Amino acid sequence: MNRPIVELVGSGRAVPEKVLTNADLERMVDTSDQWIRDRTGIRERRIASDDETLARMAQCACTQVLEDAQVDVLEIDSIIFGTASPDRLLPSQACDLQAALGADNAAAFDVTAACSGFLYGLAVAEGLVAAGTATNVLVVGGDRLSRITDYTDRATCILFGDGVGATLVRPARNGDRGILSTYIKTDGRLGELLWRPGGGAIHPPSEEMLADHSYFLRMAGREVFKHAVRSMADACDHALIQAGLTTNDVDVLIPHQANLRIIESLAKHAGFPLEKTYINIDRYGNTSAASIPIALDECVREGRIKPGSNVLMVAFGGGLTWAATMVRW
Repeated sequence: MNRPIVELVGSGRAVPEKVLTNADLERMVDTSDQWIRDRTGIRERRIASDDETLARMAQCACTQVLEDAQVDVLEIDSIIFGTASPDRLLPSQACDLQAALGADNAAAFDVTAACSGFLYGLAVAEGLVAAGTATNVLVVGGDRLSRITDYTDRATCILFGDGVGATLVRPARNGDRGILSTYIKTDGRLGELLWRPGGGAIHPPSEEMLADHSYFLRMAGREVFKHAVRSMADACDHALIQAGLTTNDVDVLIPHQANLRIIESLAKHAGFPLEKTYINIDRYGNTSAASIPIALDECVREGRIKPGSNVLMVAFGGGLTWAATMVRW
């Protein structure tokens, strides 16, 4: 199959107004600003209010995308929403977004791949376009992890924030510009390294679940760190080989913003200089599926990504899942 089949057009992001700083967390759990920054690189994160639902934030981000792409909402024929923390379990987050946007002609569904959800969504969108099933696909990544974060657990509550990012996928029109390669991978045997023990059909919500905190995210930090670096480096290698490129050809590396140490280790392991690596974890924390599209939008609007720029996006998340996408913007 000759690539690029599709191109990415437009970008958008939306983050909550409320800022939760490290100083705020010092008053909530046994931690300190220095401890958090030394271990994660995070200074603050955004926390959604009751009114700042995923659907509402996604509507804002997608409106920016449609304006950039100069596409009417009724031209959208598919909406793919990557999330692990939807506003509600039924209907899907994508269905709520479709209704909010008024995208009456769009099929809508969710992709659940945790922090890799946006890149998994891009892979699905490319497949829909290649099959002739869709022409204009909104791909969204968003999470409100603050709603499933245990704020008594200092190891995890310092990490997570909320937000949404989006882009449009359509048939390639600009020669060699678009998605050049995609690599997605999963190892479900490692699922309990980063997971929510309760809240599903096996262990439905109960008073006991809230009492023992099994409703919230749990993470084996050291093991996740090890697998994250190795898996994302592997994904970068595969994406570059498939695209026929080297690290020297990459203008911007956008990694999932999970932990500054992970990003630095990935860049070193994969041979990317930090000046080519986009980092915003200090301002947002880990926003899961939103982290890459938020960073993508910032890079575009700041001029770091221009038409023709080679952009490598790589993610790792619960599942365990990992992915990399090579794009010529």
